[in-house]
Amino acid sequence: MPNTTLTIVFLSIYVFAIIALGIWNRKSENSEDYFLASRQLPAWLLAITFIASWWGGGSAIDLVDHAHKNGLSSFWIYGVPVLIATALMYVFAKGIRNIGTISQPQLMKERYNSKVALLLTIFIIIFMIIASAVQVIVVGKFFQAFFDMSYTTGCILGILIVLTYSLFGGFKGVVITDFLQFLFFLFTGIFLFYYTYTESGGIEAVKAVANANEKVGYTSFFSNVADNLAYVITFGTSWMIQANIWQRISAAKKATDAKKMMIISFIAFIPLYLMVTYTGMFSSVMFDTVPKAGIVPEMISQLPNSVMSAMMFVGLCAAIMSTMDSLINTGALSLTVDIYKNYINPKASSKLQVVIARSSTFLMGAIALLFALKIKSVLKISWIGSDFLTSGAFVPLVLGFVWARGTSKAAIASMVFGLLFSSYNLLVALDVDLPVAWEIASATQAIIGISVSLVIYVSVSLFSKVDTEQSKAFIKKAGILKS
Repeated sequence: MPNTTLTIVFLSIYVFAIIALGIWNRKSENSEDYFLASRQLPAWLLAITFIASWWGGGSAIDLVDHAHKNGLSSFWIYGVPVLIATALMYVFAKGIRNIGTISQPQLMKERYNSKVALLLTIFIIIFMIIASAVQVIVVGKFFQAFFDMSYTTGCILGILIVLTYSLFGGFKGVVITDFLQFLFFLFTGIFLFYYTYTESGGIEAVKAVANANEKVGYTSFFSNVADNLAYVITFGTSWMIQANIWQRISAAKKATDAKKMMIISFIAFIPLYLMVTYTGMFSSVMFDTVPKAGIVPEMISQLPNSVMSAMMFVGLCAAIMSTMDSLINTGALSLTVDIYKNYINPKASSKLQVVIARSSTFLMGAIALLFALKIKSVLKISWIGSDFLTSGAFVPLVLGFVWARGTSKAAIASMVFGLLFSSYNLLVALDVDLPVAWEIASATQAIIGISVSLVIYVSVSLFSKVDTEQSKAFIKKAGILKS
């Protein structure tokens, strides 16, 4: 077992450091300063915070466990969707940055109207709360596994740490702490990869164990791809329009920096996700089954060197928190800019907006904590959160950049369908007795959702009046279609 006292000391030093960084960067004069760091951050730093946002709790814990069970094809669960989403965002990065809005709903208002913007705000807040809750669940279980505390106490402690530095530093504080957290987790990921490789005996030992357990295709990248197709479709499309990533694109100094950020991230994601996948595969030699606490927490707790165990613990905490802070900050952005400023107090002063931004950050964290205390399943709820964006927001967001004929009425109709469709599936997933013609959290459901959304958007657009001048001006400003 790890040295608990030493682990607490290391964690305390780490927490003090990131809180100090958050307080150091607390000065924010307006909402753009608070949420976009005045668009002064370099592309390489934005790329790191982008990577830290996605290569976080899910990759650190869930993908390793899946790879232990199913082998190399587990890369399709997280790795392939991330690469698809990053490639798509490379195409749209120029347009997102050229539009120059602070938030996604502001962008949608410029393309369509305020009603579409409000609907998107609802989707963003729902997704960010669910996604933040997932990270609170992960950190709660992680603290529970390592310390003599309850799951509830672990969740509260984790959310308090993140809120403390996020409240003060805003987006700049999140970016700077993400940089530190990425370095911590990168060290952890490389160490665990090397540790499992040496302890297992390498890929030949993995193949031998797989053959002994009759796991056909364990080392094949394309084995059982169909089983993971639902994640590829839903995660790939929803992550491409994830508001916290668009926030990073909008924070770039210029459009070329935004595209550069995507290139750096795409290249980095390939070895990072492969490393995590192979760590899970190597662990199959060391563990017959996935331990209750998960492969990674169990490995860290069993390290004979207590100093290294404590450092690995902090590294994994860094991965979880770097994802959580990003999601909370973006949800707070929507509450502040798209709800409070637009509908409650349009004349709010810059200083008041910063106060509201910090209050919104706290509110997002509090609601996520409540969800985490009620729901403890990670993968399915992650998928459900992504399904809201895929079915309701993907089509009007993406086609809005390239199809001038798309109308506001079409966007509203498509998004209302997505909201109803995803809410219905959520109720079924929560065991409400409702009739359903497809398997929940399946590729069929994902294809039905996005296909019907597309048909509704195109059909209503063709039969409704379009504001050609507004839509063409938006597309011209975005500049995606320029050669």
